Amino acid sequence: MNVDETELPGIGVRKDFMTQSGRRLGVVTHRDGHTELIVSTWDDPDTCQASIPLTGDEASALGNLLGSQRIVMQLTEEHKEVPGIVTRQFSIVADSPYREQPMGKAAIRTRTGVSIVAIMREGEVLPSPGPDAILHIGDLLVAVGTQEGLDAAAAVLRNG
Repeated sequence: MNVDETELPGIGVRKDFMTQSGRRLGVVTHRDGHTELIVSTWDDPDTCQASIPLTGDEASALGNLLGSQRIVMQLTEEHKEVPGIVTRQFSIVADSPYREQPMGKAAIRTRTGVSIVAIMREGEVLPSPGPDAILHIGDLLVAVGTQEGLDAAAAVLRNG
């Protein structure tokens, strides 16, 4: 995938790419720190068809959603030949009993047999998190295990 990066004098930087459907999708990072998600036509990246301003939290959440989906797809592809292995993602929500707690407190591996292989946080991937990794609201946990184990892990993260 070819990502174009363009300096926008007095504004910031635009990074965009061509989608398979023939549109340009990108992000403008302004000099003052705010971010916009933009959609342009294939033939004129400077003519913006849609612009969605994003707060820092919104940009991080979108990055987590898109990044975790890519990791899940890669893991699913790698495990498709291993019968019974499934990949799923879990979100740490505001009422999770494990928010702002070390991941080890949930004892997911011990209680369910599921492995947490990554945490997506604010657009960053934290691979192979240890039991001391603190879980924050909005984190997306990427997990691998059996269907039954993943269902149990979801219940643990939801109910304690």
